[in-house]
Amino acid sequence: MNPPVALTIAGSDSGGGAGIQADLKSFAANGVFGTSAITALTAQNTRGVLGVHPVPAAFVVAQIEAVLADLPVAAVKTGMLATAETVRAVAELAAAGRLPKLVVDPVMVSSSGDRLLEPAAERLYVEALLPHATVLTPNLREAQVLLDTTIRTLADQHEAARALGALGPSVVVVKGGHAVEDTGDDAVDVVFDGTGTRELRAARIDTPNNHGTGCSFASATAAGLARGLDVPDAIEAAKAYVFRAVTGGAQWRLGGGHGPLDHFGWSTF
Repeated sequence: MNPPVALTIAGSDSGGGAGIQADLKSFAANGVFGTSAITALTAQNTRGVLGVHPVPAAFVVAQIEAVLADLPVAAVKTGMLATAETVRAVAELAAAGRLPKLVVDPVMVSSSGDRLLEPAAERLYVEALLPHATVLTPNLREAQVLLDTTIRTLADQHEAARALGALGPSVVVVKGGHAVEDTGDDAVDVVFDGTGTRELRAARIDTPNNHGTGCSFASATAAGLARGLDVPDAIEAAKAYVFRAVTGGAQWRLGGGHGPLDHFGWSTF
């Protein structure tokens, strides 16, 4: 029997913790054959991003077309799209129905709070790409950029999920890895499904090794959709997977900054 196939459209992380590298690991760990279209090369490690080299949008599309022409892609995940031209090109493919079960992780803000996209690209996310998303998975900083607002409380997080849902995605998950004020010891994600909101909770892990959590959550969600799970089950499975991966790598000492996750359960060997 053939494995299901998923496609990630994202940037490369030379440090191996996030981006395409985290996506392919998460696909494999969740039973899915991973394919990729690289949108940017980064010079990056656990301490930060030292440089970014965007791939021309036309060549990003060429990579996507090559995969779609030959492999039965069942779900697609987008991460760092790097430029307005690439956001527009990916949005056009989505609008044409070429990117099934699309999970959009809107990589717009670095962990240090620096904006990674020019304003034109941010506007295109809202106007052109989000209406075609099956699942949108912003973290708190990205939700604030998309909505031009501030999220400080759990109530704000719920309101942000509803507001993002009004922009067109079928389901929104506003991730709470960057803690809001009133969630205590839990990492709380708020899910809006078109009718109401609910919370996904897990214990917050005290570790600096959280590089790639957002990429891994979105790609694990896409993997679940590729395997035929419905959206709620895919999201819950992804939440559980990332919790295990963060827990497994919590004591690792790889690099001098924010280290990677244990994508494959190596800590249990």
